[in-house]
Amino acid sequence: MNKPADNPADPFKKALAEATKTMADDPEMTVTYSVDPSGMTKDGVRLPQVSRRMTRDEVVLARGTADALALRRRHHDEGLATKYLPAGSLARDIYEAMEVARAEALGARAMPGTAVNIAHKLGHEAERKGYGQITSAADAPLPVAAGYLVRHLATGVPLPPAAANVMNLWRDTIEQQAGGALEGLADALDDQAAFARLARRVIADLGYGDQLGDDPDADSLDDEASDEAQGDDEGQDSSGEEQSGEEEMEATPERSQEEEQDQSQAQVTMDDGADMEQSDEAEIPEGEAPLEPPPPAPYSDADPNYTVFTTEFDEEIRAEDLAETAELERLRAYLDQQLEPLKGAVSRLANKLQRRLQAQQNRSWLFDLEEGTLDAGRLARVVANPTTPLSFKQEKDTEFRDTCVTLLLDNSGSMRGRPISIAAICADVLARTLERCSVKVEILGFTTRAWKGGQSREKWLAAGRPQQPGRLNDLRHIIYKSADAPWRRARPNLGLMMKEGLLKENIDGEALEWAHRRLGHRPEARKILMVISDGAPVDDSTLSVNAASFLEKHLRDVIAMVERRRQVELIAIGIGHDVTRYYQRAVTITDVEQLAGAMTEQLASLFESDPKKRARGGLRKAG
Repeated sequence: MNKPADNPADPFKKALAEATKTMADDPEMTVTYSVDPSGMTKDGVRLPQVSRRMTRDEVVLARGTADALALRRRHHDEGLATKYLPAGSLARDIYEAMEVARAEALGARAMPGTAVNIAHKLGHEAERKGYGQITSAADAPLPVAAGYLVRHLATGVPLPPAAANVMNLWRDTIEQQAGGALEGLADALDDQAAFARLARRVIADLGYGDQLGDDPDADSLDDEASDEAQGDDEGQDSSGEEQSGEEEMEATPERSQEEEQDQSQAQVTMDDGADMEQSDEAEIPEGEAPLEPPPPAPYSDADPNYTVFTTEFDEEIRAEDLAETAELERLRAYLDQQLEPLKGAVSRLANKLQRRLQAQQNRSWLFDLEEGTLDAGRLARVVANPTTPLSFKQEKDTEFRDTCVTLLLDNSGSMRGRPISIAAICADVLARTLERCSVKVEILGFTTRAWKGGQSREKWLAAGRPQQPGRLNDLRHIIYKSADAPWRRARPNLGLMMKEGLLKENIDGEALEWAHRRLGHRPEARKILMVISDGAPVDDSTLSVNAASFLEKHLRDVIAMVERRRQVELIAIGIGHDVTRYYQRAVTITDVEQLAGAMTEQLASLFESDPKKRARGGLRKAG
């Protein structure tokens, strides 16, 4: 037997692993290569896979990723980072992006070769995410731009074009608002705690101070202040206490006189108000009630008390109106690249699901009828006995054939990367498969138009910051595919989810109510609403000025309304997070490869003709 040839990439991978351990100053660290996204694990790092061909792009990307992760492992203290970590999600993203840039900049300043490798990695990521095509700061992620700016200021090395584009869209704004804090960047780079405090100042200067949470350095200051206060209390003599008591006694008569005057003035005001009410009542004709303006219509059918500051800037928009056709095709091609390693598994899933559904869709007929379609199978008996009447048949109506399914996809920033790819692939597989089975499918997405509240928040600030304004952001509800549109025409639209600037905040309750309302207008007899999400609703602008449970309560109220009305069957798919705390029928997946086991049987159970079988086939968490 011939010995199989060695992989020509093995020597390079071994050498890179040793170099990575040396740079990280951790000889026990494990280094693995995988098609999964690169990153740090508890015991080591995961690098991009290098094939036998060892193309230049693979080698450069692996080296840049290895250098970046090694520097983070060497210069980053997770406990110290957690101490200063902000509470709000956007502030946290800015903080973490700046900390990653700090660690990489330390190595880039000391080793020019490392700077080149990391620049190649940044350029690859920026091109993959389409940063070079972004033309507006509203579509460019602020945390990414802040990280790029820190790298550039700390090293002086020019950024790759696509990354520089994102940085330049935000640079003037960042330097105008936080330029003073950034002046101390060079001095704080070697000290993670000092840099963390600088990052928090930058976040506050950018207008996100309300997301920082408690000051982690305030505890020691509070302890010192309490010690000083305790010393002052012990030094206070009893004569001071008696003196303060005498002053209080002297002030009492004056306060009594002032209180009497206030009470008399209040009584006069009340009497005047009573006279005005009597005069108003006298002007109203007998038998007629005073006219009052009708109460405003509630913003939510599920919760009449749910409030929205303004709907002026909300939008419901088609996916093709958010990007040019050429860009949608490019983004769809990128999504297809994500599908390529899983092409076999996805095809098997689609075929298996289609066979299950079509098996339940078998025709059934009623025979020996007096009208309908002529039953050719019974013509022989007519020939044998001409007095036998002709026999007709009719096809039975099946509940399965008259069905519409809506897929509602979470397009929030927390879905960025692998989760949004999984969601898009789920939508792709389900839409293609269900359409083959003559089931109408609608694909919708939900996010917001901007970070930090957008124009709604600006209007609220101009109005003087009224208390409890309710939802305080600009909604963006996206129609990727309408129920009546053929799949081949809507196929490129799913690529829009790969556009980096699209994913922002998520207000699930209103999105779910919107999808339920659209589905309720459909003529089909059976309606199924499937939500694909990664967890709880989050909008920092809204939650910063309302109760912490404001959005979560509304989501629960909407789910309760949908389940109570029973016009629509509601199920959910959690991407990497368990959503069963919101939805009674839910399944959780962490990778596309789990689709076959987790969804084939469960989705097929939805179309059981027997309701008891459907109930037994309720969705469950994927193990």
